[in-house]
Amino acid sequence: MRIDVCNGDADGLCSVVQWRLHAPQEARLVTGLKRDIELLDRVQAQRGDEVLVCDLSMRRNHQALVRLLDAGASVRYFDHHAPGDIPVHPLLEAHIDTAGDTCSSLLVDRYLGGQFRAWAVVGAYGDNLNDVAERLAVDMGLSAQDRMRLRSLGEAINYNAYGDSVQDIYMAPEQVYEVLVRFADPLELLEHEKLGQELNALRQGDLRLAQALAPYRQTQDAQVYLLPDAAWSRRVIGTLGNALASAAPARAHALLRAAPGGGFVVSVRAPQSAPGGAVDLCRRFGGDGRAGSAGIDQLPPHDLERFLDAFLTTRWGETSPARGA
Repeated sequence: MRIDVCNGDADGLCSVVQWRLHAPQEARLVTGLKRDIELLDRVQAQRGDEVLVCDLSMRRNHQALVRLLDAGASVRYFDHHAPGDIPVHPLLEAHIDTAGDTCSSLLVDRYLGGQFRAWAVVGAYGDNLNDVAERLAVDMGLSAQDRMRLRSLGEAINYNAYGDSVQDIYMAPEQVYEVLVRFADPLELLEHEKLGQELNALRQGDLRLAQALAPYRQTQDAQVYLLPDAAWSRRVIGTLGNALASAAPARAHALLRAAPGGGFVVSVRAPQSAPGGAVDLCRRFGGDGRAGSAGIDQLPPHDLERFLDAFLTTRWGETSPARGA
C-alpha cells in the first residue's frame, strides 16, 4: 500500500502532485487544512507499505513517524521546517532543508531534477517565495503573463487551506488535489478548469473585507491586526499576512483572529528584509513554524498583552539554531 501525506496548502499539494506525476501509482492521500499538522497520527501502515510525507513538521510528527518506521513501513520525507531530532532508521529517507529560500515543493523539484518544475513554481508562489518562484519561472522561459497566472494559482490554492473546518473553505484539499494531478502542466489546468478563477474571486472578496480593518497596534517596525471570528477571516488570514508582508517588507506583521472558545489564533510574519525570529517568538507561546513565518494555534486571552509586548520588541532576523537542522 502507498500512502501520501501532506499539508493541504499549495506547497504540500504541489509537492505530492509532482511526485505522483513522476510515479503515477495508486496511493491513498491523507491531507488536511493549514493547521492540521499532526497528520501522521491518522496513518496506519505495516511492513512493506510506502509512505510519502510532504510539508509537515517532523518535530510535530516525530512519535507517529517512529511508530510507522517500527511497524516496517518505509518513509520518504520532504520538508522545510525545523525537524527536531531526525530518527536514524534504515527505512527513513529524509530530505530536510530549513533554508529561508526553499519550500517542500522545491525540495521535490530538486530530487526530480526539475521534471515538473512548473508545479514547484506554483508551490513556491503559494508559500510566498515570490522571488525564488520568479527566478525559476524566468529560467523556464515563461512570459510575464504566464508567471502572473501561476502566481495567482499558487496563492489561490494556498488560500483554500485556511479555515477551522472544511465548511469554511471552497473545496476540501483532497478534492483540489484530484483536480491538480490530472495536469502535468499547471498552465493546462488553467485552460481547462475554473478552479483557480473561482478561488481567486472568493479570495479577492475576503481580502477587501480584511484590508478595510485598521491596525490594532502599529509602530514603525511592526503592525498588529485583530480579525473577527468569521468564515471570511478564517479563510483570509494567510493571504492577508502575505499581502502585508509584500507591501511592507521592512515591517513585521502579526494577525490575531478571535477563536470561538475564546483566545486567539495567531499568524506571524517576520520582516522580509530580516526573515528570522518568528518561530522563536511563537514557540514561547506554544506555537511553531519557520524563521520567517510562524503561528500559534491557541493564544489564551490572558496572554494577549504579553504576546503583543514580545512581538513589538522582537529583534527580527535573530533566530536560535534550528534543533536537529
